[in-house]
Amino acid sequence: MKWLNSRYVVTWPCRLKCHVADPMSVFFCTQSRSSCVCYAWILLLLLLSYNIQAEAETLDLPPVDVDLVGKIRTTNAQQDDTLLDIARRFDIGQDEIVLANPGVDRWLPPAGAEVVIPGRYILPRAERSGIVLNVPEMRLYYFPPSTRDQQAQMLTYPVSIGRMDWTTPIGTTKVLSKSENPSWRPPQSIREEAEASGEPLPEMIPPGPNNPLGNYAIRLARAGYLIHSTNKPFGVGMRVTHGCVRMYPEDIEKFFPMVPVGTSVNIVDQPVKLGWLFDTLYIEVHPPLEEKQQDPSVLVETAADLIYTIQQRRPLVLDRQALREALEKQNGMPVAIGRSVHD
Repeated sequence: MKWLNSRYVVTWPCRLKCHVADPMSVFFCTQSRSSCVCYAWILLLLLLSYNIQAEAETLDLPPVDVDLVGKIRTTNAQQDDTLLDIARRFDIGQDEIVLANPGVDRWLPPAGAEVVIPGRYILPRAERSGIVLNVPEMRLYYFPPSTRDQQAQMLTYPVSIGRMDWTTPIGTTKVLSKSENPSWRPPQSIREEAEASGEPLPEMIPPGPNNPLGNYAIRLARAGYLIHSTNKPFGVGMRVTHGCVRMYPEDIEKFFPMVPVGTSVNIVDQPVKLGWLFDTLYIEVHPPLEEKQQDPSVLVETAADLIYTIQQRRPLVLDRQALREALEKQNGMPVAIGRSVHD
C-alpha cells in the first residue's frame, strides 16, 4: 500500500489470486465467492481506517488545570512503508516520528516493525485561543471559538517551519487574508537564491501542481509570511521553508475554512513544556532550534526555572532520573516526572 497523489493505491493480490488494482473488483472475483467477499470486507475496513487516520483528530479542550491531550499509539510497518508514509497516515511530522522511533530506519523499516505514533502533547504555555504555533515542536494548535452549549474543542497539526537562515519569526500576529488556488510571486531574495543554485524561478507561478503554496494560503499580518499547503508533503515536520509554515494538503483543506480572517496567531519558542494531568506532572522536550543549540545547559536551566515556578504554586515530589532522561532524549514525547503532594 503506497501513497500516491494523496490517496492510497492498492496493488496486492488477495490469497485467492484475484489481483486487485481496484479494491472493488474483489467483489466480482470468480474464485470461491464467500471467502473472497470476506477478504473484500477486510480490505474495505482497512481502507476506511487509513482514511480516518489521515485526518487530524478533533480533541476536547481539557479544563484549565489539565495540560495534556491526545494519546501515544503504536502501529506496524507494512511492506514498502517508510516512516514518512506512516507519519502522514497518522498526521505526524517527519522529525516527530523519527525522534519517537530511534531504532527504526527512516527509509526501510522492516515489515511488521512496531512504530510509535507520538500523538500525545502538552499544550504550549499560551492562551488557549486562536492559532498557537510552537516552532521547535513544529506543531500548530488551533483553538476555535466555542459556544456555551458546546464542549470546547481544539485541533493540532504538524507543520514545516523556516530553515536556520530563513527563520519563522516569534511573536504575535493575526490572519490577514485567505486565498484558494493562490498564485505565488517569489520574493527577490528567494529568486536570487534559486538562481544561484541553478534553478531560476519565474516572477509569478500560477496555481497548479508546480506551485509551492499548494491549493490554500493563509496570509499573516506579518509581511511576507503565510500558512499554506505544499506540493512537497513529505517535508512537513522539518525545517525546510523560507520562513512560512507548511501543512499537509489534506490538513489545510480542513483547516482553511475553519479559520476566520482576524484570528490571533501566537508563534512561540518552547523546546521544553511542562504540564499537569491531574496529580502527575509531565515534561515534553524537543531539540532546540539549531541556532540555539550551542550550550546544552540551556535546556536544563529552562526546565529548572519552569519546575521552580510550578513548585511555588503546587508542591510536588520530583523524579529526577525521569527528568534527566527526558532532557537527554529530547524525543518530543511527554514523560511523567513528578506528583503533587497533598497536605
